[in-house]
Amino acid sequence: MLFDYETLSHADRRALSGLHDSKQMKPEQREQLFPAVLQAASRVSVVVRCARGIDDRGLHVTNIEALANALERLAPDGGTTCLVDGFSLRGCAVPHRAVVEGDGTSAAIAAASVIAKVTRDRYMHGAAGEHPGWGFEEHVGYSTPEHRAAIERLGISPLHRRSFASVAYAQLEL
Repeated sequence: MLFDYETLSHADRRALSGLHDSKQMKPEQREQLFPAVLQAASRVSVVVRCARGIDDRGLHVTNIEALANALERLAPDGGTTCLVDGFSLRGCAVPHRAVVEGDGTSAAIAAASVIAKVTRDRYMHGAAGEHPGWGFEEHVGYSTPEHRAAIERLGISPLHRRSFASVAYAQLEL
């Protein structure tokens, strides 16, 4: 996600004033900020990876590749350095700087995190209809007691990562 802070209107700046670490925000707060972030952003890129791909390459490697792909799709103007949350992206041609705990210190990273979490939550709400019984509409993929109970009862769905080391998975033969 790219922001041009120089050109943000006063209304856009005010709408974004609620941005902070998205992990500490309620889903309703993230949903409320989502359109304001889209309005204020000059460009947005969302990259999605499937469970099978994550299982094949590993979660960390897949996340780093997806972040690099998102930056490359944004194609920022020369000389622009992008901020990324936590990790440097080896091999990424886009100039960037890793910011540890960035969604708590950078509005741009917090905004990107809001877009990512709302997009994921919306996907999981839709997936609940295709995969009834797992409660995706409630836990949106997070390991909650209800989610673990559903896995114990139903096994795993095509959306579950087989490489994820979960207590609920321990009883299953994967």
